[in-house]
Amino acid sequence: MNNPFGVNLQDKVVVITGAGGVICSCLATALAETGAKVALLDISKTSAEKTAKTITNNGFVAKAYEANVLEVGSLEKARAEIIADFGKCDILINGAGGNNPKATTDNEYCCTDISYEKDFFALDKEGVKFVFDLNYIGTFLPTQTFAKDMLGKQGCCILNVSSMNAFTPLTKIPAYSAAKAAVSNFTKWLAVHFAQAGIRVNAIAPGFFVTAQNKGLLFDKTGAPTPRTDKILKATPMGRFGEVEELIGATLFLLSEKAAGFVTGVILPIDGGFSSYSGV
Repeated sequence: MNNPFGVNLQDKVVVITGAGGVICSCLATALAETGAKVALLDISKTSAEKTAKTITNNGFVAKAYEANVLEVGSLEKARAEIIADFGKCDILINGAGGNNPKATTDNEYCCTDISYEKDFFALDKEGVKFVFDLNYIGTFLPTQTFAKDMLGKQGCCILNVSSMNAFTPLTKIPAYSAAKAAVSNFTKWLAVHFAQAGIRVNAIAPGFFVTAQNKGLLFDKTGAPTPRTDKILKATPMGRFGEVEELIGATLFLLSEKAAGFVTGVILPIDGGFSSYSGV
């Protein structure tokens, strides 16, 4: 992995939710290489264990824990296990999140003369609620659980994973866009709330990166780009998807007390210019 700043997080206890996913497994690997003890939380312990095995096979410290970010009891159980294994949390990365087909429309625009199987009026309430809960409540509850261990310690911080569509909502995904906007707003609220406790709170806002969740929307079964991919790349000034490793530098910067000790309440877009482009 690439550590562009030479950040040293030796013996810091880093808790990462959603650690079995493409983005957070990459960040976990990079953080382990800075000397941190990385606790990998995921609802699928098997997925987290794959990341942990990669990290430990390279001589660094990591362990997988099963945790549901929507259940307090599950998070508290993981917390107790982490404290027993590594000690109290110094850094929390809220990476769990995602979308759901039940909260996604087939059409970009509302039409009266075209029938869509799943338009705005057909969206499933439970699907929308699940997406909002997964992203917002799935950030709220882990923060409640682990931030208490940061009180009275030096160099502690929280990093949330928002999205560039928190700035400008994307078509077809109203619940996900709204939920990520809530995560960004919550990040700023937490930054103020914890400022005098010495806990910095920031967020990264990734643009378009190819992950297991969105691959089916970006490429068809033959591997060819979909029309949505064409629209995305035309609206991205840099004209390409991001590489997951390109999130590492921003993450290390925001987590480093030496580099970003006076930075809190920031939502940093990493999107190839997508959120800055007006289309003309």
